[in-house]
Amino acid sequence: MPLHRQGVISGIGETAYSKLSRKSVLALHLEASLAAIADAGLHPTDIDGILPYGGVGVVAEDFITNFGLRDVRLSANTPLGGASPVAAVQTALAAVASGICRHVLIPIGRNGASGGRISTRLREMPQFRAQAEFELPMGAFAPAQIYAPMARRHMELYGTTSRHFAEIAVSTRDNALLNGNAMMTTPLTVEAHQSSRLIADPFHLYDCSLESDGGAAVIVSRADCARDLRQPLIEILGVAEGHPDSPSSITQRPDLIPIGLDKAAPRAFAMAGVTHKDIDVAEIYDCFTYVVLRQLEALGFCGLGEGGPFVASGAIRLKGALPINTHGGLLSQAHLVGMNHIVELVRQLRGTAGRAQVKEARIGLVTGYGDMGDGSIAILARA
Repeated sequence: MPLHRQGVISGIGETAYSKLSRKSVLALHLEASLAAIADAGLHPTDIDGILPYGGVGVVAEDFITNFGLRDVRLSANTPLGGASPVAAVQTALAAVASGICRHVLIPIGRNGASGGRISTRLREMPQFRAQAEFELPMGAFAPAQIYAPMARRHMELYGTTSRHFAEIAVSTRDNALLNGNAMMTTPLTVEAHQSSRLIADPFHLYDCSLESDGGAAVIVSRADCARDLRQPLIEILGVAEGHPDSPSSITQRPDLIPIGLDKAAPRAFAMAGVTHKDIDVAEIYDCFTYVVLRQLEALGFCGLGEGGPFVASGAIRLKGALPINTHGGLLSQAHLVGMNHIVELVRQLRGTAGRAQVKEARIGLVTGYGDMGDGSIAILARA
């Protein structure tokens, strides 16, 4: 496994999350990036690789210009929607392991609340052309509408219920209440979830992630270039990405249940050399509650169709067998396309997650989920 332990996450940074940042998307990128660079104990000119998020119009040249970079050896894009940040960790790891780069910056900034419109969101989706052909004529153009049939099919096949989805929403909100940088700051109950308005059957309001303003960034460094940096190093044990069959259109699939993570997860665990029992904490991409439940199955923490009983058992709670989304996730902290999930996992493994800290967390995983089911995963460990 040539990428195993060849790179580390050396720095993390994020801005405040809000509905009205009054900052440009580029400014949010730069603020989060400078925070990550300072966190690592680096200087901006140490950055020699940049992997910006492709959906918001910010490119590597923006960082070269604003930071005065002189020797950027790699710029690339991972156009997988919500799977992009974790997939970018794999790309960055390959770059540092091969010797192309020493320190790769992966930034994101969004004005998804103050500047977001559904038409803007659709243009971010690389599969928009196929969606325009098959889904749009039926009136399905918002993400909730696109994913709702997947959730309903799971419910019909396996007896999954809306109350199972509610358990994910409530446990995630409970974690957000422990986080000083979360947008949702009031408790949520199962009853409140169940009585909230329907957005796209079977999704209620609290099954849906937030729209947010903010920025977040991480730095992936070559292992031998990071030994003297400021923070405890977080090793990258295993990474993978996977794409579903019929990746451009959900409605054209013979089966609505399989996702890209079904393919990626076994590869990441094999590369990492760990088992499910070794995972102390997991940050699972949560654009919708159903997507969390299905990923838990794809990861192998429960069998296909067993996601509902698994979450109902309390396993995903902060003191459960597999604490997930300890920061509040996209459902209750902020929607930063999952970059905030990576930031939170690093904090957990450093032991600096505050009131939401999982005791003695040493190994964890983070996932990404792209618009039509692309999947990405990274397994990290405290060095």
